[in-house]
Amino acid sequence: MRNNIIAIAFVGLSACSFGQFGNSDPISNAEGSEYKFQKIAHLDATPVQSQGYTGTCWSFSALSFFESELMRQGTANPDLLSEMYIVRKAYESKAAKYIRMDGKINFSEGGAFHDIPYVIRNYGIVPLEVYDGLNYGTERHNHSEMFSVIDGAVQGLLGHLQKRNVKSLTSAWQVALNGILDAYLGEDIKEFELDGKKYTPKSYADAIGLDMDDYVSLTSFTNHEMNKECMLAIPDNWAWGKSYNVELEDLMSACEYALKNGYSLAWGADVSEKGFSFSNGLAINPKDAKTISVSGNDNKNFSDGGAEKSSNAFKTPVDEVIVTAELRQEGYDNKTTTDDHGMHIVGLYKDQNNTRYFLVKNSWGTGNYPEGYLYVSESYFKWKTINVYLHKDGVSNKLAKKLDL
Repeated sequence: MRNNIIAIAFVGLSACSFGQFGNSDPISNAEGSEYKFQKIAHLDATPVQSQGYTGTCWSFSALSFFESELMRQGTANPDLLSEMYIVRKAYESKAAKYIRMDGKINFSEGGAFHDIPYVIRNYGIVPLEVYDGLNYGTERHNHSEMFSVIDGAVQGLLGHLQKRNVKSLTSAWQVALNGILDAYLGEDIKEFELDGKKYTPKSYADAIGLDMDDYVSLTSFTNHEMNKECMLAIPDNWAWGKSYNVELEDLMSACEYALKNGYSLAWGADVSEKGFSFSNGLAINPKDAKTISVSGNDNKNFSDGGAEKSSNAFKTPVDEVIVTAELRQEGYDNKTTTDDHGMHIVGLYKDQNNTRYFLVKNSWGTGNYPEGYLYVSESYFKWKTINVYLHKDGVSNKLAKKLDL
């Protein structure tokens, strides 16, 4: 997570062309950098977009992933899918569950990869050109006001419900909530026409041919039983989606195997560490993190490049921390590893020292040197990954047998 028609930034990249990524010569993360990345595997993706000032990376990254899935399955130029249709329908269900749970679950802009199959199964999906979600007079997504209004309505309803003399709710509150969503995102889509054909969101979902039962989430934490399903205890997992819990090395190997066999992955991770620098096109985990100076702060939604970070480590490869399951678990338990941001893994590369990196498509526009992408080292990935989401056929037979897929 997460053009002049929808005012989303991308700089002339076609669905199958990635500028500097399209050749076999070593490439770098930034101008003047000594990092030399060599391609191991690289997969097609649709143009980089911007989530603007919103906490909807989960929708942008997951739909980028599903657009790549359409390409993998033979659609050369798939329709861009509407992130804000997913966001809208998720809000409807999220609010209903929040009220049912008397406010004892999270209600926020955030979400998880499981939200997309939940919405597609229950409501369908529409193309971006049909629903851009920009109904409030700006050319860039900004949900700060909208969420304040939605949250105020939901919290007000919860407060009303908790009064002693209130014994039931009317059905009007859901109509009122949809009125807010209509005002900011545009009226709900019941039917639309595309290329001379009429669709509903559900019939369009059927037409593009993605089977939501084909996708699985993988994670790796020692507080859950290995090679079994678990429910990640992260606030944005409001839909209570499940993941398969695997050994740390199996998680890394699964991603490598998938990419080498043509399957990209959606990636949920902590991006608040010093070594994660979008402006430098790099996420690393140096042994001496004190060499990285930080100026400014990340915004609360992790929806832009955030704090400025500078270090020679972003220009020249350095020794990185060897991440163990114990070190990874420590961060998860003490809350220094949190579920910050969703992105889309589309490639596997290595530097001149044979250190492996994932090429990651972000949703913060194309203002950095790798044109909206960044390279994530194996050490950072192992340390700060929350989960990955992929097609079950992208899982090796060995791991699939362990998980009884």
